[in-house]
Amino acid sequence: MTVYLSLAGVLFLIGLHGFFTARNLLRRLLALNVLTTAVFLLFVVMARLAEPLDPVPHAIVLTGIVVTVSTTAVALALVVRIAGRVRDDETDAAAGRRGDAG
Repeated sequence: MTVYLSLAGVLFLIGLHGFFTARNLLRRLLALNVLTTAVFLLFVVMARLAEPLDPVPHAIVLTGIVVTVSTTAVALALVVRIAGRVRDDETDAAAGRRGDAG
């Protein structure tokens, strides 16, 4: 069990580091997913260490996985939309510098 606890800690630190150091929104989203995976792993390991085995924490983790997948899908859609607007703004700014009308 200590291997899994250590793995959860390492994944948590990697996700935290990636979230705070990444400038790209997609990398931040991926780091956040690594972070949530570490929390899920920690939660399952702690539930396994409990003497009477309780299925409720496992059900909560499954629910969390579903919520994470749906949240990630919405966040990816927002990242794509933001990237498109930034690209359009850069194109408009470049056209303005060249003197192009359209």
